[in-house]
Amino acid sequence: MALSEANIYLFRLINDLGKQYPHFNSSFVFIAEYMVYFLALSVIYFWFRRNEHSRIMVICAGSTFIVSEMIGKIAGKIHSNYQPFSELPNVNQLIEKAVDNSFPSDHTILFFSFCMTFWLFKKGSGLLWLLLAIIVGISRIWVGVHYPADVIVGAVISIFSTIVVYFTLPKLTFINHALELYEKIERYVSRPKIKTKDF
Repeated sequence: MALSEANIYLFRLINDLGKQYPHFNSSFVFIAEYMVYFLALSVIYFWFRRNEHSRIMVICAGSTFIVSEMIGKIAGKIHSNYQPFSELPNVNQLIEKAVDNSFPSDHTILFFSFCMTFWLFKKGSGLLWLLLAIIVGISRIWVGVHYPADVIVGAVISIFSTIVVYFTLPKLTFINHALELYEKIERYVSRPKIKTKDF
């Protein structure tokens, strides 16, 4: 079976589940479209815990996303394909999306960059973040906007980038100095102002 045939076969396998089990469609639409807001709120929460470990984790995750997106753009120049709903008949398309190059999946790159980083930093509870990234990737196929190959390549790019960043960035002196400077400024700005009495 050729790669393209396998790609289409796996897409049909997942996407057709929406036709067989339509009561799950609203859940997968929510995951595919709106789980990104949960991720954003989680990043804000981790940052404002004012914990050095959490902040280094967020910096690593953001850096991983930037690196992964750059690699993803290069991959998109080497290979490109449009969304399944624009190339295949009878696709169970559940969300609106402009037709463009869907390879690799930006959503998958975003979630695996952050969730894989959270997994490496958080150990115990980190597995839940990894499961979230996988579910988001599957949801993009379920709603008809990505092929499995779009998702798999996006995940592989992010996993590779995460590992590289995780083992290098926290050791960089200028990153730690920059974080220390930020925290000094933050403490200065947030410290209570002493009011003087007028006589």
